[in-house]
Amino acid sequence: MHLFCVGISHHTANVETRERYGVQQGVEELKRMDGCSESLVLTTCNRVELYGVSERPVSTGNIARALLREASETADQSDQFYRHDAKECVLHLFRVAAGLDSMVIGETEILGQAKKAYEAARNSGSAGPYLHRLFQRAFRVAKQVRTRTEISRGTVSVGSVAVDLAVKIFGDLTGRRVLLIGAGEASERTARSLISRGVSDLRLTNRSPERARALGDSIGGRTIPFDQWQNQCREIDILISSTAAEEPLLTAARLAPLLRERLDRPLFIIDIAVPRDVAPDVNEIDGVYLYDIDSLQSIADESRTLRRQQIAAGETIIADHVAEFRRTLGISTEHGESDTTLGSEALRPSEV
Repeated sequence: MHLFCVGISHHTANVETRERYGVQQGVEELKRMDGCSESLVLTTCNRVELYGVSERPVSTGNIARALLREASETADQSDQFYRHDAKECVLHLFRVAAGLDSMVIGETEILGQAKKAYEAARNSGSAGPYLHRLFQRAFRVAKQVRTRTEISRGTVSVGSVAVDLAVKIFGDLTGRRVLLIGAGEASERTARSLISRGVSDLRLTNRSPERARALGDSIGGRTIPFDQWQNQCREIDILISSTAAEEPLLTAARLAPLLRERLDRPLFIIDIAVPRDVAPDVNEIDGVYLYDIDSLQSIADESRTLRRQQIAAGETIIADHVAEFRRTLGISTEHGESDTTLGSEALRPSEV
């Protein structure tokens, strides 16, 4: 059996490319055509990855096509996908779960996203005994890295990096009016980071008003009905968006009429959603400054430099687990075995 991971991330492609992938349109076809007996898709704002177990090697191009959001598109950017087989797949997942492969080193959101992806795959029956063992070990590794190092101290989420960007722009956020679109985990972290930086006028909106009210009540923010949030662009200084919308919520055509009353006050928009919530043409409006998730890379790089020593400690923990897991699953390069296969005796019924 072949264990592999194929993916695209902030390391290999920009947000315009990444947002084309994510929905498992062709995974069932992948199983039928290429004998992929187990599969799990991990989708975040910075990566889309398919972990799989197959009877024979599956081409990277087939996987790229399976991950396209729109089946009518062509996967002409499959060269931006990376591939990890056998022990390299194990190493990669352990680093991902521990936050060492993230744009923001040490961020904790990825572990929750990996757990949700695993649960979804288990519930649908697409994750079997091999991926079960692999992901359960990955969760153990992530916990050890976080408890035995200080990798997660300080700025450790995309949302907090977005707030760091706002601080760089304004210097002091006290007195600034901020609208936050979305009420998921990333939005909650962003909201709490804004409050900690002195924002007292925080407005929240979400398609589900109950979630928006719950978040607003927990942090003291003001809830805006979702069908009225665009009118807030007349007043606010900063808009931060993080939703799961498939199409842009804000375009230049919708925004331009709302800005006529701003009297030369700039509007800063930070879009941390993938697919993007704000159309690129918004940046062409005078007085509007749009930053997408790729714009946060330089601030995240500063965080990486500060965490270099903790990264090394985390890598040591991961290396020990990879070696042990390879022995457990029988992944080997000895005696002429291919390094892309799993030992036939790797799993006993009592271990599943």
